[in-house]
Amino acid sequence: MTTHHRAAVLGSPIAHSLSPVLHRAGYAALGLGEWRYDRFEVDEAGLAAFVAELGPEWAGLSLTMPLKRAIIPLLDEVSATALSVDAVNTVVFHPDGRRTGDNTDVPGLVNALRERGIERVESAAVLGAGATASSALAALAQICTGEVTTYVRSAERAAEMRALGERLGLSVRAADWERGAEALAAPLTISTTPAGATDSFAAAIPEQPGALFDVLYHPWPTRLVAACAERGSTVLGGLDLLVHQAVLQFQQFTGESAGPLAAMRAAGEAALAGS
Repeated sequence: MTTHHRAAVLGSPIAHSLSPVLHRAGYAALGLGEWRYDRFEVDEAGLAAFVAELGPEWAGLSLTMPLKRAIIPLLDEVSATALSVDAVNTVVFHPDGRRTGDNTDVPGLVNALRERGIERVESAAVLGAGATASSALAALAQICTGEVTTYVRSAERAAEMRALGERLGLSVRAADWERGAEALAAPLTISTTPAGATDSFAAAIPEQPGALFDVLYHPWPTRLVAACAERGSTVLGGLDLLVHQAVLQFQQFTGESAGPLAAMRAAGEAALAGS
């Protein structure tokens, strides 16, 4: 039987991905010298052909945009977590030929918050309504005991977030994006927006803002993060999410029971410092 020793991240664009840095650091830390991790520029149109050509040496794939939904029809089985947000970021190739899909963003968010002492909140807020916002809601369904307010730009997005909340058993209400600074009054806010989108909120946050998890890692810190940190908030960033979701992928690909989180984080920090 051929040993599975290859993995890669796929997406478009992909040149910016830190996944190779993180996974290779993990291999080095555990002495897995026979393992190899690459990156490939693959769009939705080319995904099926790429997967079909992979040989038996492949252990798994990490997926970024725009492939997290497109991969689902190509899989034999999808985890409940991935189905709940309609997004797969992790594919595992099994010795019997099965391809299974999972989403490590959701538990990655939960684990990153837990690492910082945030295990349960009475309410929360989410800035944005894209794919990462869906993962944020799924994570909050595990740790939030009350209502989640999503700050969105359109009635259509508001309806999508409320519908997802219903599926997750989470009470979700929508508020207008322009009122986004109010989100920081919640015990926990998860910002899932592109660079610059929340800059205007930084000057209008409450005197004692709650914890902020901003999923960006470049540029860092964002204006909103800097403003919250100045007032004593607990702040988490995109590297926290990236490392925690990557270590879960690493474990699934390699079969290691515990991935080298510290080594992977250090490699990510070094790469960002040099960028």
